[in-house]
Amino acid sequence: MLTAYDASFASVIDQAGVDIVLVGDSLGMVIQGHDSTIPVSVDDVLYHTQCVSKVCQRAMVMADMPFMSFRDVPLALENATRFLQEGGASAVKLEGGGHVLPVVEALAKYGIPVCAHLGLQPQYVNKLGGYRVQGRDKGAARHMLHEAKIMQESGADMLLLECIPSDLASEISQSLSIPTIGIGAGQHCDAQVLVLYDLLGISFGKVPKFAKDFLAESDSIQAAVAAYVKDVKSGVFPAAEHTFN
Repeated sequence: MLTAYDASFASVIDQAGVDIVLVGDSLGMVIQGHDSTIPVSVDDVLYHTQCVSKVCQRAMVMADMPFMSFRDVPLALENATRFLQEGGASAVKLEGGGHVLPVVEALAKYGIPVCAHLGLQPQYVNKLGGYRVQGRDKGAARHMLHEAKIMQESGADMLLLECIPSDLASEISQSLSIPTIGIGAGQHCDAQVLVLYDLLGISFGKVPKFAKDFLAESDSIQAAVAAYVKDVKSGVFPAAEHTFN
């Protein structure tokens, strides 16, 4: 999985063999210049999803549900429907633990594929006090494992794990039948995701530990994305230096 926000990059990603293109609310930071994802609106994600879905021929397009766009079931159904009907997405992703289970259940009931998101949840940055690794103490790890299981039971089709210890990600992945997608969660997830601009080494500000500049070792953007696909599928990426203990 990689993020994309426009037709040109989405086409490159699609042709390189990436399986899922995520129109992430990370666009608030890498496109709009905000210091968090919180200002991103439904209309923002919808516009960029439309741009991406027009050119993706093989990859699944997934739209991120922005901050407070799924605060109750009716609103979540309305916004997710727009992402599929108007945006051309095939699935949505949403952040949150047990309190979003009614939303996950409702979306699944109405045939909308859902990717849940546990660990570091950027929409909660003001509550978390920053972008920090989650699940390091035993209590938090047990709670995350429990939430992962009930997300699956509630109808989530996949689970994104962000910035958690590699051992915890491995335990969660082994406990579920749905795929796990890691970002800063080690090698033992079923898939990996990066923000495209981190992969290309053009993000401004602090570079996350879990990121790698694939363009530095490639002669084109197309080659960099292809190298990412190859390294993820062969298990070369993420390496130890991209993971947390």
